[in-house]
Amino acid sequence: MGTLARTSRILASASLAAAVLASVGAGAAPAEPGARAPGGPRFTAGADGAGDPYFPRAGNGGYDVSHYDLDIDYEPPTATVPPTPLAQIRGRLDGVATIDLVARQDLDRFNLDLRGMTVSALTINGKRATGIAPPADGAEVEGAAYWHVQDAAARQWELTVQPRPKLKAGQSARVVVTYGGETTRPTDIEGALYGWVTTRDGAMVVGEPEGSMTWYPVSDHPRDKATYSFEITVPAGKTAVANGLPDGDPVTAGGRTTWSWEAPDQQASYLTTASVGDFVQRPVTMSASGVPILDFVDSKIAGNALAATNASLALQPRMIDFFESRFGAYPFNSFGSIVDNDSVGYALETQTRPVYSSSAGQGTVAHELAHQWLGNAVSPDEWRHIWLNEGWATYAAWMWTEENGGTTAQQAFANWYAPARTPAYWALPIADPGALGLFATQVYNRGAGTLHALRTKVGDEVFFAATREWLRRYDDSTGTTDDFIAVFEEESGQDLSAFFHTWLFAPEKPTSW
Repeated sequence: MGTLARTSRILASASLAAAVLASVGAGAAPAEPGARAPGGPRFTAGADGAGDPYFPRAGNGGYDVSHYDLDIDYEPPTATVPPTPLAQIRGRLDGVATIDLVARQDLDRFNLDLRGMTVSALTINGKRATGIAPPADGAEVEGAAYWHVQDAAARQWELTVQPRPKLKAGQSARVVVTYGGETTRPTDIEGALYGWVTTRDGAMVVGEPEGSMTWYPVSDHPRDKATYSFEITVPAGKTAVANGLPDGDPVTAGGRTTWSWEAPDQQASYLTTASVGDFVQRPVTMSASGVPILDFVDSKIAGNALAATNASLALQPRMIDFFESRFGAYPFNSFGSIVDNDSVGYALETQTRPVYSSSAGQGTVAHELAHQWLGNAVSPDEWRHIWLNEGWATYAAWMWTEENGGTTAQQAFANWYAPARTPAYWALPIADPGALGLFATQVYNRGAGTLHALRTKVGDEVFFAATREWLRRYDDSTGTTDDFIAVFEEESGQDLSAFFHTWLFAPEKPTSW
């Protein structure tokens, strides 16, 4: 995520309530996920969350999604001009999500995340399921069925699917969900806009950390990566931009245009977008290694904001060349941007096509590009590891500024490190900042400082060799802070536990390392 307004929020708390974990008897070993308990039923329900301590119900257990095919029809707001307050504007989304998944355990039922939408039909492996009211806990439900619980106070948005016949471990299944509803301007636990954010001319779609469930049924956690296809139908004259590359030319009929996109690379759900607006596509450019760059800029952006945006976007081919020299080959089939005149107050590294609010500055473009390697190709296994996203992207932007003739990375480190700061600033453990600390400035800047200090400790050769090994080993997957430390200890031959404790966890300013 970009370092705009979101990173400067005052922290309300260092943590959110942790997930409730099942207790294990003294001396007993915990069961493998999905394992059958001795004497217990063979088929069990998949967990209603991925087990992330910060967002216990985000994602789901019992299965892995391999592909989402999203067919969306969107009608933007009709009352689009002031004095209609933004909070009151509404759009209409109707969708059909085709979800291909594989059971990881013998499944009696499983969940999807879906917030603010109403399901009108659901099939699994071609068999129609019956929509019912949520049953009482432990109640038996006959036949193929689904039910939807939406409890904003408990941050619970669970669409439960009961397949019949039941799914065996290793079995593939196709779930087709027909759904729809009024689109609004949803917010995350900090009150920041995210998800399908309705704008006056369309929608600005940014899902970090678990906002993708506001526009399609999903296992909304980075652990469950999948490939994506999009068909987005909007009024003729509007442009719909998603991840990946266009799948043919847009098709217009009956006053509406369908835009098709294919994203064949593994992708975390929070990195999906289907932004809609009055966009103008810039000429396609190419990096030296052949990465196509597709940019879409809101037609209402003008003057200095447009000049600065165009100047920044023109640097993207060189930026890709530079980061490839440090990190290895660009990991996806394309890159580019969506620059929207409307604003959510931050930029986001939506995979292959970051979204920018109002304009795109050079440092922010470098930051979001670096995320394609660090955050997108390799994602956090739990949200507490977000410093591996934001610290890296911030440090990569320092490196780019140096490469482009500006402040050196060492100078940037000194500029951050030298000023006096409050004890509270240093007290935040950036490797476990709490759900309300995900976007704290310390995660970004102390994270970048950690990486620069690490580089000076192990030397450039080891630092970049270990970085490339980190990216190679966990590509298309997720990693943890412990995984990262292990890679750097292997490559350097050093015990770095004290170093990382000082930089990531110690509640004070690092003074020696």
